Amino acid sequence: MPQEVFAGRFKGTEPAAAHEGRCVKPQLHKDQLVTQPNQTLPENASAAATDVAEPEDNTVRFTDLGLDGRVLGALEKVGYEKPSPIQAETIPLLLEGRDVVGLAQTGTGKTAAFAVPALSHLAELSDVNGTNRDTQVLVLAPTRELALQVGEAFSSYASEMPDFTVLPVYGGSPYGPQLAGLRRGAQVVVGTPGRVIDHLKRGSLDLSNIKHLVLDEADEMLRMGFAEDVEQILAKTPEEKQVALFSATMPKSIRKLAEQYLHDPVEVRVESKTTTAANIRQRYMQVMHSHKLDAMTRVLEVEEYDGVIAFVRTKKETEEVAEKLRARGFQAAAINGDIPQNLRERTVQSLRDGRVDILVATDVAARGLDVERISLVVNFDIPHDTESYVHRIGRTGRAGREGEAILFMTPREKYLLRQIEKATRQKVELMHMPSADDVNATRLQRFAQQITDTIESEDLTVFKDLVEKYESEHDVPAQDIAAAIAVIAQNGRSFLVEELPTKAAPRGREDRGGRPEKSGRKRSDEGLTTYKIQVGHEQRVSPGSIVGALTNEGGLDGSQVGNIDIRGGFSLVDLPKDLNLGDLSDIRINGNPLDIQPDRGGNRGGGQRGGHRSGGYRGGRGGNRGDRGGRDDRGGYRGDRGARKGGFRKF
Repeated sequence: MPQEVFAGRFKGTEPAAAHEGRCVKPQLHKDQLVTQPNQTLPENASAAATDVAEPEDNTVRFTDLGLDGRVLGALEKVGYEKPSPIQAETIPLLLEGRDVVGLAQTGTGKTAAFAVPALSHLAELSDVNGTNRDTQVLVLAPTRELALQVGEAFSSYASEMPDFTVLPVYGGSPYGPQLAGLRRGAQVVVGTPGRVIDHLKRGSLDLSNIKHLVLDEADEMLRMGFAEDVEQILAKTPEEKQVALFSATMPKSIRKLAEQYLHDPVEVRVESKTTTAANIRQRYMQVMHSHKLDAMTRVLEVEEYDGVIAFVRTKKETEEVAEKLRARGFQAAAINGDIPQNLRERTVQSLRDGRVDILVATDVAARGLDVERISLVVNFDIPHDTESYVHRIGRTGRAGREGEAILFMTPREKYLLRQIEKATRQKVELMHMPSADDVNATRLQRFAQQITDTIESEDLTVFKDLVEKYESEHDVPAQDIAAAIAVIAQNGRSFLVEELPTKAAPRGREDRGGRPEKSGRKRSDEGLTTYKIQVGHEQRVSPGSIVGALTNEGGLDGSQVGNIDIRGGFSLVDLPKDLNLGDLSDIRINGNPLDIQPDRGGNRGGGQRGGHRSGGYRGGRGGNRGDRGGRDDRGGYRGDRGARKGGFRKF
């Protein structure tokens, strides 16, 4: 998705009066330890730890935390009043200049916990030193989707700060706009490790003036093979900076990272107690990103729903998805933060009145939305925040009525589903995409019903005469004439759908020890062929870093990556035969170009000493599909313009 969503400059009104108290990073020393009041320091521990209980009635408000007035104004605009437990505990620590390790499940509100104090600090520095265009905040996130989400959150919280830029940088998108944004200057950069490394190598990103560094979902970043990249990035930052590390778990690798790069951090633990309503049926569908639109439209055709809200992550996606749904015959509209309030109110009223059946929205735009007619919530993009998931599906099942919630999940996002289930203490059912036969049977049945309804309710005299005249003049059976009229009504679109292409099956499976196990299949059986890439042991690559680059940077699905055979100065990778090499031309691993080409030299045979043979490396980890919108199904069902009870009006 183009980063213009966030890379624009915020030209707000004159800054509001700042609250007293400045967030100035104090000089921190490794031997200096400050603990929280009434806190017992564990023996031999290098960091203070505090468990945050989730209070029943949290009376603390954002106005009590000493934040800059401009940031408070932005928080008020998005409807924030009281901080979540991790925000109430973490924001004061970061305002004091402390380093923080936040142990919190997805959904506890950690993005605002690190974004709000960093922005407050920058706002106050601008009062003292004037506007500074240098990059002063760097957030590292494991996936493109999370980088976009964090970037959008920063943009929302900075909306009252004039001439302020937030720029996401991630793989799977062109370098040009990112390079232009960095040249113009961006105070906040949110990026995936691989793309940040690339910009550092190019000299387009300067971290010498970084004041705040955030590692978001650090455990997932390390699990995806970004440990070396993260350490390389940290080495490019100044010694005197504030570091916030957030992780759902605390494995040894995370503790080691915290001990090495954080100065006497305070450890904050938060348990999420978010639950969902029992009257909402929750289901998920594992689907490739490019098939999400097909999945949604098939579900809407086969199952009966009234009003629907589909949640996406970005403002741009609301318009894109709504437009594609309209092209398929659905009454859809978009709402996002850029839409004026009066237009937003009219759109919501159209949903209430039945003139619109599907609302495509972002989390912020749908805040406080209450429409009884909503019977289905579609998580078109899985949220990285469990709290957002709960708020989303809470739009249905109102007033004790039954509601439905469907979650679309790509294979690499399964960890987010597990986090949602753990946080809500509820199981989400697996569902399968309706087959082409299911959709076609439904279309035929509805078309037959339309014929019946039209015969019973409409005056057919003119068309009867037309058919009789044509039949006599051309000696064509009435059945053929009716069929031709039905084809004309389709306006060039196919009436029936076909099955979607299936993705290549994984080349192997992991054994219990986590080692890849050969599947014994031939590449030709799975549509894969061998490619040669110019990175190997000499460039210190691993199977995880190769898969992460191909998925995060190149937009491949993890299951499309087969065998990986790492040699001295190159590697061999099994990938789809119809691969577009142009999409992978800009990929770099550890700063080295991939330079991918079909393997024409028979390198796969024989092997080379020291080679790393990964028979069927499972590439779902670190996978980050590029934002490929679903194809427009020009065979969409064209129903009548009238409303049908309990469902959609189609045209």
